[in-house]
Amino acid sequence: MTQELIDLKKSILEGRYADALAIVEELEGMSKQAILRNIQAYLRILLIHLIKNQLEQRLTNSWVASIRNSIREIKKLNIKDHKKSYYINLDEWENFIEEEVIEDAIADASDEVMDGVYNQFQLAEMLDINQIIQSALKLLALTYSYSAKELPAIVAENLTQLVGGEDWKAGRR
Repeated sequence: MTQELIDLKKSILEGRYADALAIVEELEGMSKQAILRNIQAYLRILLIHLIKNQLEQRLTNSWVASIRNSIREIKKLNIKDHKKSYYINLDEWENFIEEEVIEDAIADASDEVMDGVYNQFQLAEMLDINQIIQSALKLLALTYSYSAKELPAIVAENLTQLVGGEDWKAGRR
């Protein structure tokens, strides 16, 4: 990116505004890709914990913290600077999950679910992937409706609806 900024400055100083605009567009594209990669990383963490929840039939404090943090960070990253639009719109999440994230999440979860006794192929066979995606979509939808301040409590309340969620809320292990 440093070289692009040097080239941008040079283009402006030399009056080559078309070149400068092309560089600005390139920088915007690089910035958007970096943001989408960060969103993807948090989404992968969210999915890993939803996978663990489904297969282990429980919910732990650390999983809840990871899910809550992932949702909060996705909310922050997804909204554009002018706070009027999003990098990923509500109706685009399902495709984004299916095309970009779910397979990696399953592979990564295979190291953690039940202490890693299943490989990613076995895990994929055991999962109700549709249910995982629907749970993720429900949580992601909250980022469009609630403020950053309200979001942690709303996410926690929604997590009580997952398998083991009521036990987690009641403090039962």
